[in-house]
Amino acid sequence: MSVKNTNTTADYLEFDSTLNKSMRLLRNDTKKYKIAFLTILGINFGLRISDILSLKHKSLNKDSFTIIEKKTGKQRTIEINENVKQAYIIYRKRLGLINDDDSLFLSQKGTIFSIRQVNRLLLSTYGNKSKNISSHSLRKTFGRRVWDNDNNSDRALILLSKIFNHSTTQTTRTYLGIQQEEISNAYLNL
Repeated sequence: MSVKNTNTTADYLEFDSTLNKSMRLLRNDTKKYKIAFLTILGINFGLRISDILSLKHKSLNKDSFTIIEKKTGKQRTIEINENVKQAYIIYRKRLGLINDDDSLFLSQKGTIFSIRQVNRLLLSTYGNKSKNISSHSLRKTFGRRVWDNDNNSDRALILLSKIFNHSTTQTTRTYLGIQQEEISNAYLNL
């Protein structure tokens, strides 16, 4: 389930159902397993799509990796959780013989997926008429999961504003659609 967010262009996805669907597709679908794995990385890492597409297989062979974010130029260390480790084992088996220096997301033509291609695949796999799903939805899903897991606390907003490189927690609230959701709930709870 996703919540339509009127303040931004992309909606977030419900973390657990998206992870479960992605794992099913990763295991069983011969055409959508790559977008399923990309989705698992996106909702677990909270990276921008340009940074996800720059990852190589060697990035996932350890417990963590460090990248320089393309947009901000800032260094960020990502811890690889069990969701990603399990998914990567399956993904690697599905791909067959690979080189650790290969990009994670190569098309049939041997080129790295384009953002447009990723957005088209995400929409066809996870979207419907009431959802505006794009690569940015994955980053928002990560943010909502962190916020929800910390009981919607200000501490989670501070952490997320650092992860997302937002200047204020208010920016993070708006980005995640929290403020609009709270306003809507105020009307509905009268």
